[in-house]
Amino acid sequence: MAALSQKHDVFHAIADPTRRKLLQLLADGEWSVTAISKQFPISRTAVSKHLRILAEAGLVQKRKTGRETRYRLDPNPLCELKQWLSFYEQFWENKLAMLQHYVEIEKHVAEVTDMNKYKKNKQ
Repeated sequence: MAALSQKHDVFHAIADPTRRKLLQLLADGEWSVTAISKQFPISRTAVSKHLRILAEAGLVQKRKTGRETRYRLDPNPLCELKQWLSFYEQFWENKLAMLQHYVEIEKHVAEVTDMNKYKKNKQ
């Protein structure tokens, strides 16, 4: 974890699909809680709770402008997630290569089969 003062880590914060959607929304820029709430089928209170968890994980920064609180994405803590996932990429790469090989073989078999059917029909 990046700081001991954080109540939630990045992994916990992004575990919820609503919070992941919030991060995607905030990637476009700074939003007020009111504007964010209009984008979700949940209450403003629920949105605020999700934003609090994201803020505690350091994934969003909030700024008061008069009576309004505005939020923006802080992608820096996602580096921790990226580092963790990079270890597992080796397994995905291997599986993807195997899948590609399988698909290419199946495609070749289908082409040969189609060609044989075509030749048979011409005779």
